[in-house]
Amino acid sequence: MEGNLLGQLIDALRCLPGVGPKSAQRMALHLLERDREGGRQLSQVVGEAMERIGRCRRCRDLTERELCAICADSRRDDRLLCVVESPVDVLAIEQATAFRGRYFVLLGRLSPLDGIGPEELGLDTLEARLDESPPDEMIVATNPTVEGEATAYYLHQMAEVRDIRVSRIAHGVPLGGELEYIDQSTLAHAFGSRQAFTPGR
Repeated sequence: MEGNLLGQLIDALRCLPGVGPKSAQRMALHLLERDREGGRQLSQVVGEAMERIGRCRRCRDLTERELCAICADSRRDDRLLCVVESPVDVLAIEQATAFRGRYFVLLGRLSPLDGIGPEELGLDTLEARLDESPPDEMIVATNPTVEGEATAYYLHQMAEVRDIRVSRIAHGVPLGGELEYIDQSTLAHAFGSRQAFTPGR
């Protein structure tokens, strides 16, 4: 199919995460055979999004404006700053919690082997923000990976020298989970991060 439009469409769809050759072929054929109008709309919206969506100048989340909706919202609590690895983490927290503070998006995590250091994560921008308008509390919401933990430690040091209280989101056994099905590293982390038991809370 190389060199023709159908082959190019299938190859283009493969840029999406988790989409292999067969899935891309199914998607392409679905659009061509059953939903051409949807395909045209998809093409238009993707084109506009690629041109117009950039980074918020304050928190680095995805937005088509200079400031994202969260940074522009005067009702958010400036005393709380949550640091996350990616825009998808902002979406997850917004959808699952009642958090009303601010965010800073790292766009990755420290990984010296991959050439990702503090500069690549915009930590100089975060430092300037902490100096300009320090929050009362910085919530570190990096993932529980080796790189995520290293990043959390670095962030803790940044906050500590500025006398900013630091908290770390809890990781461990999921609600409704059974211990026999929990992987060893998660269970070990849950034991290491155990808290005092308060009945009724």
